[in-house]
Amino acid sequence: MDLGYARVSTTHQDLERQLVALGEHGIPEERIYADKKTGATIDRPQFTELLRYARPGDTIVATNLDRLGRNLRECLNVIHDLTERGVGVKTLRDPLPIDTTDTSGMAEISVAMLALFAHMERVFMRERAAHAREVAAAQGKQPGRPRKLSPAQLAMARAALREDQPVEQVAEAFGVSRATLYRYLAEATDAQPSAGKPEGKKQR
Repeated sequence: MDLGYARVSTTHQDLERQLVALGEHGIPEERIYADKKTGATIDRPQFTELLRYARPGDTIVATNLDRLGRNLRECLNVIHDLTERGVGVKTLRDPLPIDTTDTSGMAEISVAMLALFAHMERVFMRERAAHAREVAAAQGKQPGRPRKLSPAQLAMARAALREDQPVEQVAEAFGVSRATLYRYLAEATDAQPSAGKPEGKKQR
């Protein structure tokens, strides 16, 4: 059984394009799960429900691979975990489509290439971090030492996260750890008047 998943990262984005594509693929509305999350929120309740519901022999279908995770490494982990459970993964509109139910061998090639890209991404991130430490040391600064973020920097960080930039990259850009970034974002949120947050919901 095919199960659809759609996700957008801000309330200003529209799920309709993804929902239409999943519908055209033959997935009925009652089998489509959708999340619409904002800010630094990483919880995806509908995706969690989808993973809990999927059974061996089912296939999770998304328009693009990046709907399944916040970065390539996370997407590969999702594919690996689902494959181990006997659940397939298929994307509809990626330049390099994923279909782990394909027995021709192309699925293995696609996933292998994605794993290579993920490895390259990690290497480049380490190189950028090493360069940043060298520059900081040359300027007499303590590399890696957390510094307080200004309101403007917090706003920029929150905007980057809304665009699905990896948390590690955003934290690195502002010279703080991932935990420090989350702490400042949480403190800023607590300091604001409480307001209802939109929750993703299963499309019916």
